[in-house]
Amino acid sequence: MRQATLCLLIKENQPEKEILLAMKKRGFGAGKWNGVGGKFEPEKGDKNIVDTLLREVKEEIGVKLKEFKKVGFLRFYFPYKEEWNQDVHIFLAKSWEGKPKESEEMKPKWFRTTEIPFEEMWDDDKLWLPKVLEGKKLRANFVFREGEKITKHDIKIVKEI
Repeated sequence: MRQATLCLLIKENQPEKEILLAMKKRGFGAGKWNGVGGKFEPEKGDKNIVDTLLREVKEEIGVKLKEFKKVGFLRFYFPYKEEWNQDVHIFLAKSWEGKPKESEEMKPKWFRTTEIPFEEMWDDDKLWLPKVLEGKKLRANFVFREGEKITKHDIKIVKEI
């Protein structure tokens, strides 16, 4: 399985908690709001999944993470397109250097957590993201059919990832 990361920047010291999502402009997931991240690439210097996290966030939105924690592990299956199968390590970040900015791949935008655009995101996000925002850690499996719709899933709340 391909290994990948997904990072969600969170602002908690607002009148209302906010989450940074980014519109994917090209490639896998284009046209959807998502967290930032990408695949493990040893050829780019990644020695582990944290290296991937730090590199991808810097490349995609131009910030350097300072404080982050792993909150989830998601396994995605695409039986109709097996090269899309992947394990995604989910991180929340509450501290970073720099201001998120648009890149060739991603256009970031802050959303109130009560106004997340789930209808413009991957089908699975509405199932696991609210749990993570409530402070839960989880492991999940999702099986998709063509059109990127879920046919089967299971989500387990866990103490440790």
